[in-house]
Amino acid sequence: MDPRINPYAPGAGAPPPELAGRDQVIEAASIALDRMRNGLVARSLMLVGLRGVGKTVLLNRLHNDAEASGFATVVLEAPEQRSLPALLVPSMRAVLLKLDRMAAGGDLAKRALRALGGFVQAMKLKYGDIEFGLDLGLEPGVADTGDLDADLISLFQVVGEAARERKTVLVLFVDELQYVPEPQLAALITALHRCAQLQLPVTMIGAGLPQLLGQMGRAKSYAERLFEFTPIGKLPDAAARQALAAPAQRAGVLYEEAALHEILRQTEGYPYFLQEWGKHSWTCAQQSPITLADVHAATDQALAELDASFFRVRLDRLTPSEKRYLRAMAELGPGPHRSGDIAHTLGREVATVAPTRAKLIDKGMVFSPAHGDTGFTVPLFDAYMRRVMPDWP
Repeated sequence: MDPRINPYAPGAGAPPPELAGRDQVIEAASIALDRMRNGLVARSLMLVGLRGVGKTVLLNRLHNDAEASGFATVVLEAPEQRSLPALLVPSMRAVLLKLDRMAAGGDLAKRALRALGGFVQAMKLKYGDIEFGLDLGLEPGVADTGDLDADLISLFQVVGEAARERKTVLVLFVDELQYVPEPQLAALITALHRCAQLQLPVTMIGAGLPQLLGQMGRAKSYAERLFEFTPIGKLPDAAARQALAAPAQRAGVLYEEAALHEILRQTEGYPYFLQEWGKHSWTCAQQSPITLADVHAATDQALAELDASFFRVRLDRLTPSEKRYLRAMAELGPGPHRSGDIAHTLGREVATVAPTRAKLIDKGMVFSPAHGDTGFTVPLFDAYMRRVMPDWP
């Protein structure tokens, strides 16, 4: 069928044509922000899940909804090897300038901008990746000590006061939060905790891999009470069918039941893979309805594309020993697996492969769902490892 009107949109954070199965999360975020705008208490929201479940898509949707509702928003993606202050400063300046324009001569937003200026000067001495040349002025004694914990509390406090003056909420949207180093993550949690204690309208909606829950707990023991950790996983059967069938139906195209069933079996309901199979099924079909034979042909194309891009880009970052560790996991199946079983498959002692496991966790390739367990952060990665490293051991 015509590729020009193919409705499916596989991509990193690309919005799908049908955001199915996430209504409860969207409504929960809306309620929390409205409560804070009305001076009531609400916990910050953390979206936690594997790769390919649509965390970034959902985070972007929540951000767009917040912007449309008049909230002050800061959007960050926490890449590896960048400090939190370096990420925070440019976006925080932009939102404070917006609050200043809204304030119609009020001083609180201007004071917050000056506090940000002091924060920049102090943090430049500690974090070499801060590149910010504009002179924002200074607010002596506010957010300028050079201690991240104390300065972030001071900065968030004056920003929260400016937001409250404008009857809005400052919402930090932070993706890939697991890459923020734990000392900096602790400072961020502490600052948000202080704002909650003072009932200032500052909150965070973050997204990250499953290890984020443990990282935040280690950073601050009270994190589990400050944040609402929301698991984002594969779609249930009805929502997965909706994600596939609704976009095609709007274009006048139907699926045979057997075709839908096969796509759900191949993708296990993971949103990213649903888009891949939908895209290739559309391409392989000559006409409506899309048949089981079309899906079989699409499966070959989808796997080839995933192997060349989605999976391969992750494998290329790994050392030979890390690849062997993942191949041993794959030999045992989808997982999670006991770390001792993985070591046994490698013919090694657990202690000797523990550093490799730790590096894979740092790189976001595996996580520990329970003590002594190890799981892939990328769905279907076990099958990929068996395809790409067929000779084992």
